[in-house]
Amino acid sequence: MAFHVRGVLLPDDEERDLWLAGDRVTFSPVAGAETIADRGYVLPGLVDAHCHIGIASGGAPIGGIAQAKELAATDVSTGVLAIRDCGSPYPYPELDDDPDVPRLARAGRHVAPPKRYLRDIGVEVEAAGVPGEVATQARAGNGWVKLVGDWIDRSVGDLAPAWDAATLEAAVRSAQAAGARITAHTFSEEAVAVLVRAGIDCVEHGTGLSLDLVDEMARRGTALVPTMINIATFGDIAARAEQKFPGYARHMRALGDGFPALVRAAYEAGVPIYTGTDAGGGIVHGRIADEMLRLHELAGVAPLDVLRAASWGGREWLGFPGLVEGGLADLVVYDEDPRRDLRVVRAPRRMVLRGRVIR
Repeated sequence: MAFHVRGVLLPDDEERDLWLAGDRVTFSPVAGAETIADRGYVLPGLVDAHCHIGIASGGAPIGGIAQAKELAATDVSTGVLAIRDCGSPYPYPELDDDPDVPRLARAGRHVAPPKRYLRDIGVEVEAAGVPGEVATQARAGNGWVKLVGDWIDRSVGDLAPAWDAATLEAAVRSAQAAGARITAHTFSEEAVAVLVRAGIDCVEHGTGLSLDLVDEMARRGTALVPTMINIATFGDIAARAEQKFPGYARHMRALGDGFPALVRAAYEAGVPIYTGTDAGGGIVHGRIADEMLRLHELAGVAPLDVLRAASWGGREWLGFPGLVEGGLADLVVYDEDPRRDLRVVRAPRRMVLRGRVIR
């Protein structure tokens, strides 16, 4: 079945007609197409560029494919029609083409240091085995590798790199040699400095970035997915750690407090920024609107640039063409202009995923 949509297409700001023929977009009329929207503001589907549909609420691996689809459905209900799953302890390549699931860019399992990461989530590897495991996880994903760059080291009572600098650098080289892009969880200052200078493709969170590193990322085109709703939990993390690890608690509070200004600096420097919630585990699914609003309200990212990060720009970065001739048939329609009030994104009126009307 073919569908017809008319509305103001963003980012072009032009009222146009488009047709959805199967899973493709065309601007040539399709005979017999059903009109599903004749007004409003039309965007390519939203993107959650840091999400985990392989991790259940509370942090345990999901119990099976049905649970992954259930979590993905929560995201779809908010207009998220493309997901980058940044590490899953449960393999689900069969969902790549599932008509009910958003477009998927997947990493394999997190590559993590022994006994210093979330239980049962990552593959725990000593330094010597990291490059080989990275290559293995590159094959397990469909284009991405996820590295745990740092975590708390209880022996020192604070954040510390997962491995030495040479190992972090080798991980980046291994992923890229395998034809995958690599990203890393980083909170601390030391690990992110090594990874950015090694040429990593993306930084997750990035609370330890310096202004010099921000400039380096802008020069290299290294992406940042700041997961601001995750960083908002740093105060709670610090409170729980206060008694046993006071230095870690102080560090986490300082990182959290300085983060909005850091994201603003990255934005102003021209670092490519994309929206990700870190849903799965401690963050519930379906919060892309909250992340978008925080980018605007706390970090000062202009509404149009927030929309770019969460829609057409994020999709292009992940390889999912938007509303162009021959592009993919994913779109959301809003009654009001989200450039004027980003809160509009909380209430999509019409959604189409893979050429199927889902609302």
